[in-house]
Amino acid sequence: MCAEVHRKDRGELLAHVREARRMRDDFRRRGTDPDDEERERWEALEKRGRYAPDVRPEDPIPLLAVGQFYARGIPGLEAPSGCDLLQVLWCPFERHDGHQVHLRLVWRSTADVSKPLATLPEFPVVGREGYVPSPCVVHPETVREYQYVELLPADLQAKVDRWTNWDDEDAPDYQSDLSVAPGWKIGGFVAWNVTGPGEVPAHCGRSMRLLLTVATHEWDGGNRSWVPVEDQRSVGIRGANIPTDISVSRWGKMYVFVCAEDASHPHWIMTQ
Repeated sequence: MCAEVHRKDRGELLAHVREARRMRDDFRRRGTDPDDEERERWEALEKRGRYAPDVRPEDPIPLLAVGQFYARGIPGLEAPSGCDLLQVLWCPFERHDGHQVHLRLVWRSTADVSKPLATLPEFPVVGREGYVPSPCVVHPETVREYQYVELLPADLQAKVDRWTNWDDEDAPDYQSDLSVAPGWKIGGFVAWNVTGPGEVPAHCGRSMRLLLTVATHEWDGGNRSWVPVEDQRSVGIRGANIPTDISVSRWGKMYVFVCAEDASHPHWIMTQ
């Protein structure tokens, strides 16, 4: 539950967000624009309003399920002792106290889950549709990453600079093609391309490690070398690189850090 005090009565209806996406997907499959009646319905679905007038800022509301990751299928998922499942939830509203996103990490043991919920509790209003994930299946693939270029030793940075063909736009680029993979991922490195390398505070006094990257895009025009082989045919299809329909930090990325020694300690969030 999100018990933080913030406005919860106004936004978009969750049911409308999902209906609008079904219509969008139908238009794309048809390859046609919506007719007048469909366009009118589409515009009605996108209207924001005060859909929960009786809900006060201090009233708790259910968190929205974002992702579920099993350690058995993700080698890089380092779970706390006795746990093999990570569930990620967040509040679908912005502007929480001191940060934009209220995110919760739930570590569990699958052996303890005897009766999974058939239907998850959901609040009918969301702050913005970019916080509503569309159902999809994760197909984990292990890839090797290399540290962000500005964090490499100076002599190695110089070698990368000499290796880079700055005159050829189509030549491989260390940062875009070889260093930090785009898209959703467990573990790996941070792409500091927006702010430059920064400090990652440790609440417990220990070092932090990157646990999860929540990305708007799985790839873009600058890093298509990372596109999986099975998705190569989809590169030119509109929306194919946004399978989750989640958009964070103005179409950017959200990085979730945890304690390097105990992932059950308080986490830290950064957006780029």
